[in-house]
Amino acid sequence: MATWPQLPLSDWTDTQTTLHRWTQIVGKTRLALAPMQNHWWHCALYLTARGLGTSPMTYAKGSVELEFDFLDHRLVGRTSGGATKSIPLAPRSVADFYRDYLDLLTALGVAAKIWPVPQEMVDTTRFTDDRDHASYDPDAAQRCWRILALTDRVLQRFRGPFLGKSSPSHFWWGGFDLACTRFSGRPAPRHPGGIPHLADYVTREAYSHECISAGWWPGSVGGPVAEPAFYAYAYPEPAGCPEATVRPAATRYLLAMREWILPYEAVRAAPDPEGALLDFLQSTYEAAADRAGWDRARLERA
Repeated sequence: MATWPQLPLSDWTDTQTTLHRWTQIVGKTRLALAPMQNHWWHCALYLTARGLGTSPMTYAKGSVELEFDFLDHRLVGRTSGGATKSIPLAPRSVADFYRDYLDLLTALGVAAKIWPVPQEMVDTTRFTDDRDHASYDPDAAQRCWRILALTDRVLQRFRGPFLGKSSPSHFWWGGFDLACTRFSGRPAPRHPGGIPHLADYVTREAYSHECISAGWWPGSVGGPVAEPAFYAYAYPEPAGCPEATVRPAATRYLLAMREWILPYEAVRAAPDPEGALLDFLQSTYEAAADRAGWDRARLERA
């Protein structure tokens, strides 16, 4: 059985805030090159056998893919023409990483218009000017990737029995979280927006239809969840979710976020971590779907 590694946020706060910006830089390249898909699915990154990648994207000379390799600790670019270029993942400022990254794209012949400003963050220092975030702990980065890989495996199992529209297991570089989202098929009320440093039209496209989403997040220093955790929520949220009985017992409903939260440590310490996580995903889905009146007989395999 795979071991779920420890990763207290305090172990790698500086690395996480730096790596978050690096993933946004690469994610914005996917935003620039990939054709639009519903709910911004074309922007996300995906788990690979070595880290996080874009999957192939079309450019003038064919296709290109970019991968954070957390085994050799390099950012690697590969093209369908056989070219390969890389830059090291090592302690360096966001500004230096951004400069070298643009040089890598140029060397591969890739032209991509990137808005050099972080999103969904309080600190919006432009990538070109950011010399404060410059940490990289390779061990912590690799542990994070291994957690994401184990979570991705469970999310894929969870997705299997659902016959309705469902996203793949996506790494969202805006929030630095891995999630899978199920849809009822019905349009949703207009989202109110208001997410810091994220345009409202982005949020309204993301939540254009009723959905139930679940995933993993490393937590946020000073926020309501300051340690890694699994989460689940519904949009629009039906009445009764805060009072619903869900599993495992360590799960709580956090009113400040309107989400169910299961501490990562509770899953890691469970005799069967995958089973505990599946229990969380299934029970929160059932609680939200039943209260929202989803047609579960049509949406799920018998």
